Amino acid sequence: MNLRDLKLDLPGTTAFYRGKVRDVYSIGNRLMVMLASDRISAFDVVLPEGIPFKGQVLNQTAEHFLRATASLVPNWLLDSPDPNVSVGLKCEPFKVEMVIRGYLAGHAAREYKSGKRILCGVHLPEGLNENDQLPEPIITPTTKASEGHDEDISREDILKTGIVSEQDYLILEDYTRKLFAKGTEMAAERGLILVDTKYEFGKDSEGRIRLIDEIHTPDSSRYFYAEGYTERQKSGEAQKQLSKEFVRQWLIANGFQGKEGQQVPAMPSEFVKEVSERYIELYEHVTGKQFKRRPDSETPEMLTKRVEDSVSRL
Repeated sequence: MNLRDLKLDLPGTTAFYRGKVRDVYSIGNRLMVMLASDRISAFDVVLPEGIPFKGQVLNQTAEHFLRATASLVPNWLLDSPDPNVSVGLKCEPFKVEMVIRGYLAGHAAREYKSGKRILCGVHLPEGLNENDQLPEPIITPTTKASEGHDEDISREDILKTGIVSEQDYLILEDYTRKLFAKGTEMAAERGLILVDTKYEFGKDSEGRIRLIDEIHTPDSSRYFYAEGYTERQKSGEAQKQLSKEFVRQWLIANGFQGKEGQQVPAMPSEFVKEVSERYIELYEHVTGKQFKRRPDSETPEMLTKRVEDSVSRL
């Protein structure tokens, strides 16, 4: 079954949206069905090749953490009838993503290396090295772009432009810090460091703010192995990590960072397989569960029937 571009024929669909990675079906005005595809994106561009089992990893990792944090922060999930599918409450998303960082890594490290010492209105101390732990976790929001690149934005600009009201933003900040603290604790239990992550929130039909989309997955989060972290920092070695950062690094090495005029390089089949195995490794390491690959014999009709049955029960 092609889980890169598959479109389900779901009765009762009132709207359909294809994102970079997920396909979202609105069922009436209350429910939403989210299919995690095998598409992969980097630098806000969908890459030509699909990654086998990637969607399953994303969906099942997100389900694991959504259920583990439901008592802490309300979320949208009601059911997961298929390895690649979640069904939940339809929410109106806020037009910002709440990025929180405990370490100077990825985009933040690249900005710091370029000389910047203020990121999204947050002042960073001098003398930091890439992958150093920050004095305390910082929130560095981005705008939520429907197309093209998400952009860094400060708390002050969010409030000044009215993208989010101050009352709601205080809740988003509180929920973000609570989720990151819980994610950090759960990662430590698995011998990992939750380096940074992003959360998306929305309001349900009753006006309640809920965590939506994914949480603590390899697409939204970066993990380091805790063992050897300090030694690697002292010696200036790269950290051993579980995330899709290695895909970004491969693209950079092959001349692509999503900039105008750059051509997306084709990923060799061996690299596609490596990416798939890395995603599966992350799922097993982060959740402590064995990954069960969905059988090749599954058909779109079988998947559709399971989703239909789930929706009818909710």
